Amino acid sequence: MPVVVAFLSQKGGVGKSTLARALAVHAAESGVKVFVADLDTQQQTIKHWNDRRDSHAIQPEISVANFDDVAQALSATENSQLLIVDTSGRASAATLDIAKHAHVVVQPTGVGLDDLHPGVLLFHELVGGGIPVDRLIFALCRVLTKDEEHAAREYLGKTPYAVLTGSIAERAQYRYAQNVGRSLVETDDKSLNDRTTDLLDGLLSKMKSEIDRTKLLNSAAQRAVGAG
Repeated sequence: MPVVVAFLSQKGGVGKSTLARALAVHAAESGVKVFVADLDTQQQTIKHWNDRRDSHAIQPEISVANFDDVAQALSATENSQLLIVDTSGRASAATLDIAKHAHVVVQPTGVGLDDLHPGVLLFHELVGGGIPVDRLIFALCRVLTKDEEHAAREYLGKTPYAVLTGSIAERAQYRYAQNVGRSLVETDDKSLNDRTTDLLDGLLSKMKSEIDRTKLLNSAAQRAVGAG
């Protein structure tokens, strides 16, 4: 079974699908066999983005499909190493179930209190539902200044939840790239690509560690079956 990272949020427009796409491309470029499950069957944001990517023959190719739920996605992508789950733009009754299937849950958030406060409440709800704190990570998005990023980190530093190093700036170049099927690591501005890569590297490293651990567990299980 693949290692699962789920991107979720308490509201739309904070960068969830944007980061899911960027991680998919970054992981694929690193040699990871990745699959993206778009659980937003109404908007299908990542599916439409991938159609644009295919029409421009952009490499690497990213495997994307829509699914009704995370269990369906897992059963259809069991040969992948990394399953990236993108959810709808609002928390729902299915959010806890998605989190239970995930090795890591990433919640992108804007840096204003209107985004930060409900984001923290959502993570509190997940912890109350049995999700370990160390699986829950914030990613700061739509940042305009270093001062507001610092203030957001100070606010989240008072919570038990980790925050990814780096942040995603609010830039038109990112939107231009996604309009033609590219991701935040594939813009025409190398400095913006590098900024996104800095944020994603820590997350990808964690995912690769989980993939390696899963391989070891599977190998041990196979040896035990053979010995039996």
